[in-house]
Amino acid sequence: MKECIIDLERHGHLVRIKEEVDPNLEMAEIHRRVYQRGGPAILYERVKGSPFPAVSNIFGTLERARFIFRNTLDKVMKLMQVPANPMAIIRRPWEYAGLSMTGLTALPKKVGSGPVLHGQTTISQLPQVKCWPQDGGPFILLPQVYSEDPLRPGIMHSNLGMYRVQLSGNQYIKDKEIGLHYQIRRDIGLHHANALKKGEPLKVSIFVGGPPSHTLAAIMPLPEAIPEAVFAGLLAGRRFRYTYRNGYALSTDADFCIIGTVTPGKTKPEGPFGDHLGYYSLHHEFPYLNVEQVYHRKDAIWPFTVVGRPPQEDTVFGKLIHEIVDPVVPTSIPGVEALHAVDASGVHPLLLAIGREQFIPYAPREPREILTLANSILGFGHCSLAKYLFIAAKEDHPGLDVYDIQAYFSHVLERVDWRRDLHFQTMTTIDTLDYSGTGFNRGSKLVIAAAGEPKRSLAKSLSSDLKLPDGFARPALALPGVVVISAPPYIDTKTGEKDAQELANHLAKTDYPEDIALIVLTEDSEFAARHINNFLWVTFTRSNPSHDVYGVNSFTEYKHWGCMGPLIIDARLKPHHAPPLIESPEVTSKVDRLCAKGGSLHGIL
Repeated sequence: MKECIIDLERHGHLVRIKEEVDPNLEMAEIHRRVYQRGGPAILYERVKGSPFPAVSNIFGTLERARFIFRNTLDKVMKLMQVPANPMAIIRRPWEYAGLSMTGLTALPKKVGSGPVLHGQTTISQLPQVKCWPQDGGPFILLPQVYSEDPLRPGIMHSNLGMYRVQLSGNQYIKDKEIGLHYQIRRDIGLHHANALKKGEPLKVSIFVGGPPSHTLAAIMPLPEAIPEAVFAGLLAGRRFRYTYRNGYALSTDADFCIIGTVTPGKTKPEGPFGDHLGYYSLHHEFPYLNVEQVYHRKDAIWPFTVVGRPPQEDTVFGKLIHEIVDPVVPTSIPGVEALHAVDASGVHPLLLAIGREQFIPYAPREPREILTLANSILGFGHCSLAKYLFIAAKEDHPGLDVYDIQAYFSHVLERVDWRRDLHFQTMTTIDTLDYSGTGFNRGSKLVIAAAGEPKRSLAKSLSSDLKLPDGFARPALALPGVVVISAPPYIDTKTGEKDAQELANHLAKTDYPEDIALIVLTEDSEFAARHINNFLWVTFTRSNPSHDVYGVNSFTEYKHWGCMGPLIIDARLKPHHAPPLIESPEVTSKVDRLCAKGGSLHGIL
């Protein structure tokens, strides 16, 4: 990490803050403001209450992330392309020369010792970074949580994941216990389950810092058979070095390493935590780590990030990961040409896909094969957490791009048949962090499939002919064919359903414009229509398809639900939703001092 910081500073990608800064909200506020300006990485030389300096915003721009991995990224991407197009090696072997040497760096290397064993400290001496006012305490915000399968120990059956770790607060015993929050469909859960089978504690190591490739590896969506330590070596261009102490694996190149055990069957309240959907995830029972030791290297530096309503620094992680894994998608799910988990909607709430529709090539095109592909997508790794899945047929527009979100929505909304193309899964699993459903991890999914010729043109401006019932106001065009409307405040399920149905019934009796395909209800239509990111965030984080989707002239036929007119999504804030994240005004004004003339951030903010 120190070498990375020196490299970034040498090339003008880093600023030092020499003033003492408070890890309680102030450092997070600095990070957010610098990130939003597209600013440099930030080295906090004096962290209040800790002997260790800290660094953030290392991956704050895609250009800087590519710069950090400038010596290895192209090689790794070529290696990822091999399974997608193996004939390329035969046709252009000179382009793939040296890949075998790149592959050698994938093998983790066991060593006898390493820099991380230089010294020991305590949890309370680490920078106690707290990001949002209602957070339950400070968290480790770029952890690499390492575990091995108790039934098949060893690094080649290990998992390195980024699961949030609460350092103090709630009921945790100071310096003895820290929270370990991992969500559904995480590999550490398999290790924990196997430890429970054996009736023994699960040994866990938490690495912080070290080569930046290790941080990225912890969030890579890799197949279970490929340990993240392998990818970490590939991207670093240097084998992942590790050793063991008292049965615990240690990343010897890490800046810090916390080791301890998860006791079978024991949990404590964890959270709240301001998370990447833009809301707090609330108090819930999760396992915790009984801390045994905290190692650190000489001159260790504590890296962190800040999550919140996207885009944030983790947005860059997502973009970089997409660049690396996109070539593999067609081989992972044959028939699927492209996938995009939309960051602005909180990632899991909205997934856009393109698939091949060749099931009956001689018949008029309609969703057939892409429905099968939709089921495959919802069974593929973390894609299973998608709440809304839109899928379009490649044959209708070979140049369609899932990353051009407005063009993608226009393509789908021109072609979708609301009578036929809505496919619900009710009472199923959704993301742990999504509070729009019916309970913890509980909610519904909606697949919207579109194939064939356009069925409608989409409104490019809002007609004055749109008449609304009392209580509904300020209609605004968010996207072509998409209208957002300010609706009465949502009180409870019964009145909320009544409101939405009242609008649907009203429109059914009027000559609503036929170029409107989708209507979204919200508290503030002006905000939702102001920017496409606002629209995506409001619409897909605040609605549960089974409960919040309505339609004009809706019907149920043999258990299939559809509608004749526009689809309506009720995206109002509801009493069971988690509160959105709001900065502390006092801390915001406190940070202003660093921006004044003579302050470390003068000229940057």
